[in-house]
Amino acid sequence: MANWTTLRENLERKGYRVQHFATGEQAAMYLNGQIDGATVGFGGSLTLHQMHLFPLLAAHNPVFCHDETPAGMTVMQTRTAAARAEVYLSSVNGISETGEIVNIDHTGNRVAAISYGPARVYLVVGANKVAPTLAAAIDRARNIAAPRNAQRLHRKTPCAIQADKCYDCQSSERICRNLSILWEKPAGAAYEVVLLDEALGY
Repeated sequence: MANWTTLRENLERKGYRVQHFATGEQAAMYLNGQIDGATVGFGGSLTLHQMHLFPLLAAHNPVFCHDETPAGMTVMQTRTAAARAEVYLSSVNGISETGEIVNIDHTGNRVAAISYGPARVYLVVGANKVAPTLAAAIDRARNIAAPRNAQRLHRKTPCAIQADKCYDCQSSERICRNLSILWEKPAGAAYEVVLLDEALGY
């Protein structure tokens, strides 16, 4: 079970704002109230989809998500627009109680946008994403989140067969190509970590 007090204190010490909710639904209502009239980018995230955030925010914001590619735009154009939005939302693949945030990407659009560009970044973290140490958070991202996402995306990789662990494969369909660790809050933008008691995403 996550030590929320320790995690929150460490994240705030590193410069993040932190909110904590019991459910994804409560967090979605909060984010919907915080973001209005701004361009919004979504990182690829099962967590955000499970929260039904896209239709909520799209009702009063221009929203860019490559899983919901607008008519007349390519997936790449949508990813670029998302990364250049005023507000960016994503989940994480792992977070340590010591406050480090870990993500693994395929194209790198999500880790790039989280690291630099948008004026505001919101990172939504389900209880299942929390690990006690940085090493454990990396292990979680690599051996739990990545294989399950590969399976969900129907990739032809060794890890997708049973979604059990990373095989460090050389497959052309490998999704774990880019590892990002935020040791501290990146400078120059406002970052908020939204913690959930609920387990969402991988």
